[in-house]
Amino acid sequence: MMIKIKPFIRHIFMILFSFVMVYPVLWWIGASLKSNTELGSPNIFPKVPQWSNFVKGWNSVPGHTFTDFYLNTFGLEIAVLIVTLISSSLVAFGFGRLNFPLKNFWFSIFMLTLMMPGQVLIIPQYSLFHQLGWVNTYLPFIVPHLVAAGAGGTFFVFLLIQFIRGIPKELDESAKIDGCSWFGIFWRIVLPLTKPAIVTVMIFCFLWNWDDFLGHLLYINSVDKYTVSLALRMINDSQSAQEWGQLLAMSLVSILPATFVFMFLQKYFVEGIATTGIKG
Repeated sequence: MMIKIKPFIRHIFMILFSFVMVYPVLWWIGASLKSNTELGSPNIFPKVPQWSNFVKGWNSVPGHTFTDFYLNTFGLEIAVLIVTLISSSLVAFGFGRLNFPLKNFWFSIFMLTLMMPGQVLIIPQYSLFHQLGWVNTYLPFIVPHLVAAGAGGTFFVFLLIQFIRGIPKELDESAKIDGCSWFGIFWRIVLPLTKPAIVTVMIFCFLWNWDDFLGHLLYINSVDKYTVSLALRMINDSQSAQEWGQLLAMSLVSILPATFVFMFLQKYFVEGIATTGIKG
């Protein structure tokens, strides 16, 4: 009897704990459908859902809709993703497979940047980009990734290096015998085998750049170039009487792309994390 009761108690505990974890999300969904007067109600979901919060919130910024901000954000995300994948994979392949003078020294210097707080670089980076005339453009987010120096660049390279080191070097030697160049080895052998790690980098890069607020706030001044994170702040600032339902509705919509990306690529994400660092 005790053997049957223990699994039952364990499942009850897991269900209750899961509800505690999910409750803030349920409250968020319910609050996005409430009016200001009903927002303080103890009920999770409103008696009369205010679906108009999503329509009004979508058009809450004068002269613009959230369609414009989504297009800006997706355009920036695609550019950053492409540049990040190219630079990170090439740098990781160089450190993981090639031999060159002072390789360990440069790798140590490279890894030291991973330990440096990003806040330390805010002022010098802004000063540099301002002198280059890149403020109010997307260049401060794209160009640093060309040399794997953008947000999370060092971490992405380290992740890929650990994965590449787990690929048997005998494959490289066989390819060399067949007359394959180093770039051919990278393109035809290493890159296809690092697919799980590449997808993991894609997910992290997408999420970190999608959620970025401070960087966008520093470098983007024109409303025409605003991203979704900055548009949410405008909802909060553009009205004298704050409509919290509209703000919560738009914040709920803003997380959907990141949620879908993680859901569809979760298999590769888990595989990339689980196999990173395992020697072949």
